Amino acid sequence: MESKHGRRQPRLLSEPERARLDEFQDLIHYSNRYADDTFEYRHVTLPKNMLKAIPKDYFDSETGTLRILLEDEWRGLGITQSLGWEHYETHTPEPHILLFKRPKDYN
Repeated sequence: MESKHGRRQPRLLSEPERARLDEFQDLIHYSNRYADDTFEYRHVTLPKNMLKAIPKDYFDSETGTLRILLEDEWRGLGITQSLGWEHYETHTPEPHILLFKRPKDYN
């Protein structure tokens, strides 16, 4: 869904969808941060069974993996991180692993 300014609008979860995901929140694993000269990175591993509870329109129909999620979307899944993180890739061989980055000097 795009706004009138051409930016994609987040597809927020309904209450029943959110309730189905609550049981997985404590099982989400966050990697340590790692960095290059520009960005710091981390990956977030969702429990594999959680993928079955995520709405189908959160997935890319061509690859079958989660599409790139906007911040309101990944936070709605129960992923909790400090500000500035951007979901930039899903690890195709392991679709339950989401890759995040943010500028190295982000405060």
